[in-house]
Amino acid sequence: MNEPALFISFEGIDGSGKSTQARLLAEDLRDNGREVILTREPGGSPGAEEIRRLVLEGAQDRWSPETETLLFTAARRDHMERTILPALEAGKIVICDRFADSTRLYQGLRGPCLRAVVDQLHALMIGREPDLTLLIDMDPATGLARALGRAAGEERFESFGDDLQVRMRAGFLELEAEFPGRIRRVDGDRPPENVATDIRAIVAEHLA
Repeated sequence: MNEPALFISFEGIDGSGKSTQARLLAEDLRDNGREVILTREPGGSPGAEEIRRLVLEGAQDRWSPETETLLFTAARRDHMERTILPALEAGKIVICDRFADSTRLYQGLRGPCLRAVVDQLHALMIGREPDLTLLIDMDPATGLARALGRAAGEERFESFGDDLQVRMRAGFLELEAEFPGRIRRVDGDRPPENVATDIRAIVAEHLA
């Protein structure tokens, strides 16, 4: 393979447009002759998709943050084994809608010392970060309104309301400072085509 494999994740608060931008990037790279796997978390493999239904549906108190951390880690391990690693070994580009950064925040910020637990489990069971993470940053209220407007039946985390979204946005910005070589922030409070243009430029720079 002459083309390098690349593992890209998209992160951001709910309703930030991650899924749309991940799809647009995948289409652009395929149009330029690259083999691309577009996947998501939680999910991306049969076992992980089963866990997705467990954690994204139902009442707020269905799971504790500690139990959610274990479930997300189990889903991610299966996803890595069955989807991500085989694709990277074949020289493909993997684009993933959310990865471990989301668990660091959505679970890690909801209990004392849970961020350390998330990182320990990640090191033990996953052991890999994306090569590049695109953080779609936007106003939390706008993102939450978009997310709730989808009515897709997976709004368990959105139901926690504005406070969680504000904390998540602040947490993502802190992660950007923590991982400056990996996380690149893109302004999501613009038309999708403008956001996509910036993302293409960042990925082209990374590939070069």
